[in-house]
Amino acid sequence: MNTVNEILEQVNEIFRDVLDNNDIVVYEATTAEDIAEWDSLSHIQLVVAVEKHFKIRFTSSEINGFNNVGEMCEGILKKQAAK
Repeated sequence: MNTVNEILEQVNEIFRDVLDNNDIVVYEATTAEDIAEWDSLSHIQLVVAVEKHFKIRFTSSEINGFNNVGEMCEGILKKQAAK
């Protein structure tokens, strides 16, 4: 079972890979407004990459409910716990 910090590290790698920018560092409070490359198209790519990496599926309402990276990490944690 991962901790939020372990998930955050993995999510950070996914962001760097999907957005093709190794300088990106995401924190729990990071939002799309904080990262220039994070637009609506890359948002979908990020969600798909996160789902594939963690072998989970988010509902549309869960995705729409994420206000920042920390909430996404919490969502991943919940999905993993439910497995």
